[in-house]
Amino acid sequence: MAFNSILGAIGNTPAVWLDRMVAARGLEGRILAKLEYLNPGFSKKDRAAKGIIEAAEAAGALAPGQVVVELTSGNMGTGLAIVCAIKGYPFVAVMSRGNSPERARMMAALGAEVVLVDQAPGSVPGEVSGTDLARVEDEAQRITEVRGAFRADQFGHPGNAAAHEATTGPELWTDSEGTLTAFADFAGSGGTYGGTIRALKARNPDLRGYLLEPEGAAVLADRPASRPGHPIQGGGYAMEDLAQLAGAPVDGYLALSGDVARDTARALAREEGIFGGFSGGANVAAALELLAGPERGGVIAVIICDSGLKYLSTDLWP
Repeated sequence: MAFNSILGAIGNTPAVWLDRMVAARGLEGRILAKLEYLNPGFSKKDRAAKGIIEAAEAAGALAPGQVVVELTSGNMGTGLAIVCAIKGYPFVAVMSRGNSPERARMMAALGAEVVLVDQAPGSVPGEVSGTDLARVEDEAQRITEVRGAFRADQFGHPGNAAAHEATTGPELWTDSEGTLTAFADFAGSGGTYGGTIRALKARNPDLRGYLLEPEGAAVLADRPASRPGHPIQGGGYAMEDLAQLAGAPVDGYLALSGDVARDTARALAREEGIFGGFSGGANVAAALELLAGPERGGVIAVIICDSGLKYLSTDLWP
């Protein structure tokens, strides 16, 4: 199949049953992993980037040639760099220095102007906290005003969750041949969970949705943010109010450590040949935990959010 541009290659990613991992742990049930790192920008955020820009164009909120600005941990920025390059919008990505440098280099290679923001005093490199993200947000707002830019606003723009409701959820249902009983997802902006669970619940109202957060930053589960710094880049920012989750049903919450996410990502690579990042490891770890508990014997869908290639400079890969 040939597309008129790379935008046609966004979505319709393959899904893989993780039967080897499940069997090796003596569990009952199945896990279906959606390989979102096989999108052109190597992450699920390509879908949201395309959805936001096309929704803004349809609404007349984005003028031809207007600058687009967005804060990013790297994945949304990469997706926006691709979409904006094809559609002719200059793009400015604003990112914390706490994120892996591979991401900044990739965005720059795709034509983005990359602005790196220093972490807050006391922050740990490789661990981006909500305080670090607030600094990035301040700079993104400043640049948006100075440049007269369109703010993509992945945390607020409805095109984020809508893209996953229109594509990711229906694809997962088809991939599983209608057998899914649960969906578990690590909370970043909330767009993937919010959109996907709405689509899946529309097909099976009894399907259960689980939101995953890092230990010490599980504020969506009404726990105190005792340890907001963690290595799972791209989410877990201890933000209590995520607009993308508005109206999205949640049947349960899970919290796990960065160590568990790291170990599971490594196991995923060794046992299934799937080279994902921290959040993909977190999602699979959550699904394994659910099969060992309340979802025993069920069929759980998860997202492998991005590629392990984006973490080669981190301690994810020894």
